[in-house]
Amino acid sequence: MSEASYCSPGLFVGGRWISMESRDSSAVYNPAVGRVIDRVPHATPKDLDEAVAAAAQGFSRWSKTSADDRAVILNRAAKIIRERQEASARILTLEQGKPLAESRSEIASCAAMLEWSAEEGKRVHHHVLPPRAGGERPVIRKEPVGPSAAFSPWNFPASLAARKVASALGAGCSVIVKPAEETPASFLTVARALDDAGLPKGALNVVYGNPSEISQHLIASPTIRKISFTGSTRIGKELASLAGAHAKSAIMELGGHAPVVIFDDADIELAVKLSIASKYRNAGQVCISPTRFFIQEGVYRRFVGSFREGVETLRVGDGLDPDTNMGPLANFRRLGAMERLVADALSQGAKRETGGAPLNRDGYFFQPTILTEVPDTAQIMNEEPFGPIAVINRFSTFDEAISRANATPFALGAYAFTRSAENIAAVSEALEAGMIGINGFNIVFPDSPIGGRRDSGYGSDGGRDGFDAYLMNKFINEQ
Repeated sequence: MSEASYCSPGLFVGGRWISMESRDSSAVYNPAVGRVIDRVPHATPKDLDEAVAAAAQGFSRWSKTSADDRAVILNRAAKIIRERQEASARILTLEQGKPLAESRSEIASCAAMLEWSAEEGKRVHHHVLPPRAGGERPVIRKEPVGPSAAFSPWNFPASLAARKVASALGAGCSVIVKPAEETPASFLTVARALDDAGLPKGALNVVYGNPSEISQHLIASPTIRKISFTGSTRIGKELASLAGAHAKSAIMELGGHAPVVIFDDADIELAVKLSIASKYRNAGQVCISPTRFFIQEGVYRRFVGSFREGVETLRVGDGLDPDTNMGPLANFRRLGAMERLVADALSQGAKRETGGAPLNRDGYFFQPTILTEVPDTAQIMNEEPFGPIAVINRFSTFDEAISRANATPFALGAYAFTRSAENIAAVSEALEAGMIGINGFNIVFPDSPIGGRRDSGYGSDGGRDGFDAYLMNKFINEQ
């Protein structure tokens, strides 16, 4: 697929597709070449008012649709997504940069989340409490919370938005989504599938524009009852404050800085293989990406040597090239951030094992990088790099490893590798994170919750808890 076949993004309001017309717009780049491939229209205040009104009307109809009928539409949309997977994946790679194999997997996960939420909607049960004296019949009903607003980032532009939409729609809520302007067309492939599957007009609306203006407009609206955000800790705190000012419940899935603790008794070959695949997936632009590796001193040199050998074989290039293992960074800003973090670490005594600089070619490419012996005072030990840099340090005792792993304000994902049942039990309890992987990095599934602690946010996106967040209790006592 060439850039000429990229699907031009537009707004989706009240079941109506809105193109550029006379609206303001911003450029969409292909990060593999650093070239503009299209523009995304920005919603006007009038567009946002129409989206809110459409969401209210959509909720009125969708919330009264039976769980079985909602499931039919969601499952039909999932089937359409799977049928269009290849074309959608190529659109995603064109605007985000990740290898095509990763884009295919992301699109497939969108279908899986819709399918899971379709069935979870059938499992919503009211609770009947024991009868009281005098024949009273108390019941707790579960009802959809109402129209919601969702804000999603550019690193997984289809699946992170789809996860929020799947939970909201499965629970019977309508939703207005604002995906990232850098990657606008990826989620629209999901929106088109839902529209083609027969989703009622207004149940889903998609807008783009100035993030601050849109978030303030939507969160302040009395029609919007629920907020969900995935993104940086700084922006998340601002939106959480705004939601609190309007007494809106919110899900905040924010930044991470995941530690990996590898003990002497670990399967080192397995740990190296899985660590490389996970660290450089999506060029490290993953909120749960393993970043701070703590290796017990008995296997430290072996791990570093094997890790470096594996990283130096990675092929970096255009995500549409089937031989590419790692694509470009998603935007130019990330290149500057990587250079700054590497320079700071080296100035404080860190050792560069490999990489550490942009590639001398068009596009936003940065070398897969390994830094060792990085002091705890370095910026990269305390700031989420969100890029292809692995930091590897040694430790001697269990307590030292846990203390350093838990040393940041972030507590989203964490990992450990060990063959010891005692270590597994102890490290699972001691690591402070919302999601923990033992001897692997798979911690996200359609039916699992995504969420962290402290500066990594609160609430859960996805899974049973994320689904229930779009429901509210109504207590009724018939006397």
